[in-house]
Amino acid sequence: MPIEDLPSLSETVKSHGLGANKKLGQHFLLDMNLTDKIARLADPLPGHNVAEIGPGPGGLTRALLLRGANKLVAIEMDERFIPALAEIGDQSGGRLEIAQGDALRYDIASNLSAPLKIVANLPYNVGTKMLINWITASPIFWTQLVLMFQLEVAQRVVAQPGESHYGRLAVLCQSVASCRLAFEIPARAFTPPPKVDSAVVVLDPLDIPFGDLKTLGRVTQSAFGQRRKMLRRSLKALAEQSNIELDGWLESCAVDPRARPETLPVSAFQALATALNPTR
Repeated sequence: MPIEDLPSLSETVKSHGLGANKKLGQHFLLDMNLTDKIARLADPLPGHNVAEIGPGPGGLTRALLLRGANKLVAIEMDERFIPALAEIGDQSGGRLEIAQGDALRYDIASNLSAPLKIVANLPYNVGTKMLINWITASPIFWTQLVLMFQLEVAQRVVAQPGESHYGRLAVLCQSVASCRLAFEIPARAFTPPPKVDSAVVVLDPLDIPFGDLKTLGRVTQSAFGQRRKMLRRSLKALAEQSNIELDGWLESCAVDPRARPETLPVSAFQALATALNPTR
C-alpha cells in the first residue's frame, strides 16, 4: 500500500484510540494540505536527511516522505504513537526510522548525516529550548530548520529592532541564520485547538555565522533582562564582572549608553560580545 493510500489521519487517530496529551503539549494537525504546505518549505528533500520531532500520528511524517526525504528519523516520546508510525514505516521503503525517546536527549547530528534538515511541529512546552540547542550547536550541523511554534515564539524569532517581540531570541537566531515567518496557522486547525495561534518559521544558516554565541548570550541576557532600563544600567553588572570599564566598552562599539536594548540592531550586540571577549 503506498503512503498516499494509508487511512486518513482522523481514521488513524480513531483506530488507534489516540488522544492528545496536554502535559506533553500535544495538538494534532490533521489537515494534510497544511502538513504538505509545511513540508514544501523544506524543498528540496530528495538527497536530504530529515529529523522530525514529535510526529504524533504522522501527518507531517507522511508529507515529508511523499516529498522525497532520503531518510527520515521521527523522534517520538509518547509510545502510544509508535504503532501508527510503524504503519507509515512499513510503506516507506526503509526511509523512515522511528526513535522513541526524549528529543532533548537525542543526538541528531550523530544519528543523521549531512545534508540534514529539521522539520517539526514542536511541542509548545519545549520548543524554544530545542531551538536554542540547535542554533548554539558548534559546528552548525543542519542545513535548514522548518519549525512550527506558538505564534508569539515565532514572532520573537523573526522580530526586528524596535518591534515589541524583539529580544534575546531574535538576536541569537539572527546571528546564525536568516529567519523568516512563512505563514500562520489558526488554533482551530488543530485537534484539540490550543489557546493560541501558531506559525511556521524557516531558518537558513548564514554563510558566516557569529562565532561566539556564549558571550553573545551573556550580553543579551543582561541587556534584555532589564529591557526597560538604559544600557548603562542593564550592562553595568556584566561590565563589572568582566573587569572592564562600562563607558569605554559601549563607546568602542558605538553604542549609546542611554539606548534601550530593543532599539539596538543585531550587529551592535555582536560588537559588544566581541569587545567583551576579544580573544575568542
